[in-house]
Amino acid sequence: MKADVKLDCFGLLCPMPIIQTAEKIKEMKVGEVLEVISIDEGIREDMPAWCRQTRQEYLGLEEEGETIRVHVRKVKD
Repeated sequence: MKADVKLDCFGLLCPMPIIQTAEKIKEMKVGEVLEVISIDEGIREDMPAWCRQTRQEYLGLEEEGETIRVHVRKVKD
């Protein structure tokens, strides 16, 4: 999936990937896609939950070894 913005959270554990996602998404324009790169297994459940709470669009995740790439589209300021 093509991302407009990438956020490297490699090596950061819960709750830091979600905190950094919340900060980064504020800087983005509505419609842009954010790719979050992480090794935190909790992101599999935390990111969809965060998207539901903040009304952003969770686009799914891809896994390569221990690396998890999560995609979120900004739909609300």
